[in-house]
This record gives sequence, C-alpha cells and structure tokens, in this order.
Amino acid sequence: MRIAQVAPLYESVPPAQYGGTERVVSWLTEELVAAGHDVTLFASGGSRTSARLVPCSPKSLRTDPECRDPLAYHIHEIEEVARAASEFDVIHFHVDYLHFPVSRRDKLCQITTLHGRLDMPDLVPVYRQFPDMPVCSISLAQRKPLPWVNWVGNVYHGLPLRSFSLQREPGKYLAFLARISPEKRPDRAIEIATRAGIPLKIAAKVDAADKKYFDRKIKKLLKNPLVEFIGEIGDKEKQAFLGNAKACLMPIDWPEPFGLNMIESMACGTPTIAFRHGSVPEIVTDSVSGFIVDNVDEAVDAVSRIGTISRAGCRAAFEKRFTSDRMASDYLRLYESQICNEAARSEVNVNTMASIPEGIAS
Repeated sequence: MRIAQVAPLYESVPPAQYGGTERVVSWLTEELVAAGHDVTLFASGGSRTSARLVPCSPKSLRTDPECRDPLAYHIHEIEEVARAASEFDVIHFHVDYLHFPVSRRDKLCQITTLHGRLDMPDLVPVYRQFPDMPVCSISLAQRKPLPWVNWVGNVYHGLPLRSFSLQREPGKYLAFLARISPEKRPDRAIEIATRAGIPLKIAAKVDAADKKYFDRKIKKLLKNPLVEFIGEIGDKEKQAFLGNAKACLMPIDWPEPFGLNMIESMACGTPTIAFRHGSVPEIVTDSVSGFIVDNVDEAVDAVSRIGTISRAGCRAAFEKRFTSDRMASDYLRLYESQICNEAARSEVNVNTMASIPEGIAS
C-alpha cells in the first residue's frame, strides 16, 4: 500500500525531547515500513525515518528561533501533500482540520487522527461545516464533546515493544512526566508526594504559554526538599526515569485524550496513579497497571498500596494492548476501509454519468 503520513511541524519526527503526536507518527511510520508498505512522511526538517521524507519546514518549529508564523509552514505542507496526492492510495493526516477544505475539494482518499482535546466551542462550527471528513479518535472519551462527527475508528496509541524494558524492582521515588501546565496539575503531584513522604522527580518541559503559570504557581513549590525538578527529557532518559520509579503520578484535571506517559510507564512495569478524567479508565486497568483515583486523599492512599501491583503484570498489560504493531494493524484496517469506500463512491459516480444521455452529460 502507498501511504502518506502527514505530521505536525512543531517537533521533529521523532521529537528530540517532549512531544506526543510526532512520536506516535514516528512509531506508526516505522511499523508500516517494516511491514513492507511504501510510506512517505511529510514532516519537519531534521526528522529521522526509514520512510521517504518530504521536509516541509527547515527544522522543528518549536526549536526554530526564526519561526514567527507556524501556520504558514503548515499551509505549505498541505499544498505539498495535495500536489502529490495521486502517488498515494491513502493519506493519513495528523494535523487536525487544516486540510479539510483541500481534502473535500480534491476528493482525497484520507483519514485524520485527532490527537487533541475536543471540548472547545470554537471547534463546533468547523466540524459542522465538514461532517463528511473521516476522523479517528485515540480514546472513546475524546469523542464525547463531538459525538456526531464522522468517526470511522478508534485506535489507541502503541509504542515499540523494545522501547522500554521491564524493571522488576521499584525505586524509592515517585515520577511526574508531563508538561508544566494547569491541566497536568504538577501542584497536585507535589502535594501527593509530600503527604506520602516520598521523593518526587519531575521531568517536564515549560512551554512559553505556561511560563507565567510556572513562575507564579509552581516555582516556589520546587523548593520542597522532597522535590527534584529535572526538566525536559527525551526517549533515552525515560527508561531510567520511569523504570526506577515506585509509581508514576498523573493527577490531571482535564479530559486527557490519551496520555502516552501511562503506557510508557506501563512498559517499564511501573504502575500509574491517575485521576479519573478523559481516557484514564480506558488506559489504566485498576489494580493491574495502576490505580484510578478521584482526589488527592485517594492518591495518597494508592501510594501506600502500590506494592500490591505486580510490575510483571503491568508490563504484560502493555504488551497485550499498547504495542505499535497492534496500532499499525488497526490503522491498516481503517486505510483499507477508506480505500474501499472511495472506490465505491467513484464507481457510483461513473455509473451515474454513464446513465445520463450524452447531450445532458456534456
């Protein structure tokens, strides 16, 4: 199958450090190539892939000090994809709704995975305008704000089996891996660790949009002697960071669409203590790969019970549900379905035109 993968340009594929969507695109692309498919990746310059790379920006936009308008690069990317569309059997977009007008007018055989939150009123007019666009969710919870759009599948993220290995013996600290932002609630993580009397290591990036929140709310909390702020880390550091933790804390306060850190932690055998929001109940199996809690008191209690969870069982849960080869297989079924749908529509159009008298058709 000839497949195009269209990634956002904010990070390289895969990202050098923090980055969710681009990391998933990388894992998916490599699995598809390994399975023998002809894959073209539209992504930022500096990306690394075994597919054919079409760079659509000089480098990742977040790390490019010269970039003032990231939308301009994405419009350029959409046009590059449209020009090459005839080369592909299916195009897989990961750039939200940016391509919808082009995909509709050019009748592209495509599918879009929506990676972000959908509970924003601004999105409603867009999806009302394009109800025909086939979209895929990354959790069933993600769909709740827009249940009426053209959902054609739900595919949970997966990561390569060998990306992480089972760490059978837990360490003596709790881990927090995320962005520093109000919805990720690093303040809650600090409170949980403090009340449990266990050290907390925070590996997180601070986006420009969250700098004020970090300075006003979080910086002073980092003076806590139990807290160690490591900063942003990449894949190479995650095995040790997550694998050596007693548990990973995910005290979120928002409708998390997926949460890669949960399956990365799971792959190391490290259980996650997560608040019951968004995708959490779909990803974490309570008392198997972690504990699902509703408040800080329950989270502190879960820390005291974390030793009852089998780290080998946690790893097994990852291997059963969240590998990249499973993710690629799920997407291939969706690609085949879209190709069949497009072929059926084309046949209908051809037959319709053939039934019209020549003078009218012309």
